[in-house]
Amino acid sequence: MDGVSKLKFCANISEGFLFNEEKFLDRYAAAKTAGFNAVECAFPVGHSLEDVAAARSSANIAQVHLNMPMGNGAAGDRGLGAVPGREAEFKDSVATSLQHAKVLGCQRLHAMAGVTPSEMLTADEAAVWRATFVKNLRWAAQRLSEDGVVLLIEPISTIPHYYLQHQNTALEIIADVNHPNLKLQFDIYHAQRNDGNITDFLMKHIASIGHIQVGQVPGRHEPDQPGELNFSFLFKHLIALGYNGWIGCEYKPAGSTGEGLKWLFG
Repeated sequence: MDGVSKLKFCANISEGFLFNEEKFLDRYAAAKTAGFNAVECAFPVGHSLEDVAAARSSANIAQVHLNMPMGNGAAGDRGLGAVPGREAEFKDSVATSLQHAKVLGCQRLHAMAGVTPSEMLTADEAAVWRATFVKNLRWAAQRLSEDGVVLLIEPISTIPHYYLQHQNTALEIIADVNHPNLKLQFDIYHAQRNDGNITDFLMKHIASIGHIQVGQVPGRHEPDQPGELNFSFLFKHLIALGYNGWIGCEYKPAGSTGEGLKWLFG
């Protein structure tokens, strides 16, 4: 696919995405063998930091992005960043994530916002959630900056009642936080589903973006699969804009992971 050789791609090895033919710890080596030099993933629940570090080191591959713990997933948590009354748990998750980041050599952490108790918050509830998110992010951005780790937030389209769904809302929150260590995680799949206008948004806001992820719409498959988005055009656009950060392959292979990587590795 045009343009890919001039951009940096990392494999998302979380459940449901790349190399799920393998057990989690084996996905580090699988990604390296396939041709990747870096990976990203959700917080590795159920695996010790020592085991994850050993798998990464043995594969000789970089960990460039990691999600913070999302709370009690079994109880429905999908992050704690904006959830009122759980600020102490959020700070604990930052500490845990930062420990992982230091050991794994990871320089980007994604703080998930959380899910609201109902689809529509009242005006008073919305104000409390917004204030909680801004306060937590301002504290976390400063804390992570002390160790050279960038904080990211991401609008998500696939989690019911997720607090942060739109790109412009994320930019407003970043402006409210007003800390240079907070950046936007721009997932093109989610952005197209909820907002569209990808080309113009990138042109106007590339300086606010600290990480990008890709997946075709509507199936969330490889960028070369049929769909709404012309990724050859978008990749050339990113090159023209001077984007030199990582692009996460957070998609669901239409078939096997290896067969689906021809768009990237030929």
